[in-house]
Amino acid sequence: MSFLRRRSATPAGPDFDVLAMDPGDWPGNLGAGLLPAADGSCQGVFLRYDLFGGHGPAMIIGNLPEGSPARETADDEVPFEVAQLLLALEMDEPVTVTGREDTPVMHEDNLLIVRRITCSERRISCVQFDRSDNVLVTIASWDRPITDDLYQLLKPLPPKLFQQ
Repeated sequence: MSFLRRRSATPAGPDFDVLAMDPGDWPGNLGAGLLPAADGSCQGVFLRYDLFGGHGPAMIIGNLPEGSPARETADDEVPFEVAQLLLALEMDEPVTVTGREDTPVMHEDNLLIVRRITCSERRISCVQFDRSDNVLVTIASWDRPITDDLYQLLKPLPPKLFQQ
């Protein structure tokens, strides 16, 4: 993921809503990161949900717009959010994608086609789905399954929340 090393500008923030769990609904620590482009635009937002008491990261939710280099992965390469989760966990064992399965899930009044991604590290749960505005949402979780209940907690957070 060489694009992470080319940070030359701090992005102003996204120009799209970020679909994530509301910070007020999470009983732990929350951090957010922006992926900058060379021109200063935002190529994605990811939120890291940590557990209280220094128990480490529990989940990362990413929103990557169309054209973001973070969306470009090889068939067996883990999504950006999984790589960030592994980095936060200080795991340096190689992890690959071993399978994908599409599953229908309801979110509010919309039917989502959720791509469940199976990784070689079995403690990682990962799902992806495309929004109607072509933003790819990825949820990566450590040692916890991603259930249908989680989708009901996802809300569009306004771009101004992430603008600097």
